[in-house]
Amino acid sequence: MEAEENDLSFEGADSDGQVEEHSQAEEQSEAEQHAEVSAAAEPQAAETPAEGAPKAEGYDTSSPRKWYIIHTYSGFENKVKESLQTRADAFGFADKIGQILIPTEEVVELRNGKKVTSKRLVYPGYVLVEMEMNDELWHAVKNTPRVTGFVGGGNSPVPLSADEVNQILYRQASSAERPRPKMTFEKNDPVRIVDGPFANFSGKVDEVNTERGTLRVMVTIFGRATPVELEFLQVEKG
Repeated sequence: MEAEENDLSFEGADSDGQVEEHSQAEEQSEAEQHAEVSAAAEPQAAETPAEGAPKAEGYDTSSPRKWYIIHTYSGFENKVKESLQTRADAFGFADKIGQILIPTEEVVELRNGKKVTSKRLVYPGYVLVEMEMNDELWHAVKNTPRVTGFVGGGNSPVPLSADEVNQILYRQASSAERPRPKMTFEKNDPVRIVDGPFANFSGKVDEVNTERGTLRVMVTIFGRATPVELEFLQVEKG
């Protein structure tokens, strides 16, 4: 995904462009940011764990540690994770910090006729931290370089619910076995077919089946609009 903005970068990069993205993101209210991540984590019919599906480590309701969302400069998620781990050891709060998660998923696309799998961030600019919240730890995490603050709740951040956390963990685990198509489509999107017997034809999306990863595209053949069923990977937005 040339790499797209959503692709996961394990190196990180200190660029002015990324800082500008951060400035724009700060304009959102904390409530809106929390709603974005929480809404994306809500279970969907296509993502319901099936029998035999990979199992992610779940939410331990008995633990004093809860999951919180922190907002970071876009593109610095891995740097923030490393800094938090280093600061936890240096300042003596390692026992208050559990997992630090940068949700990613595997996506697949067609390049030169071949399926190529890559990773991308599920929530660019956000890091999930499992922690036993107190005032001292709140300040230590908030003052970590490239962290802009906690999402939701002001000085008293609201932790994610068990359902929200388990859904995020499941999405990450299941994508390794069943990568998602990199592209997404909506009805009436103009597309160009890049693979199969109708390659190089253009058409318009008539129906999207996200669960199956297929589209019904209306293609003009011999002067007539004809419905053709295609996989996401067989078309590109045109």
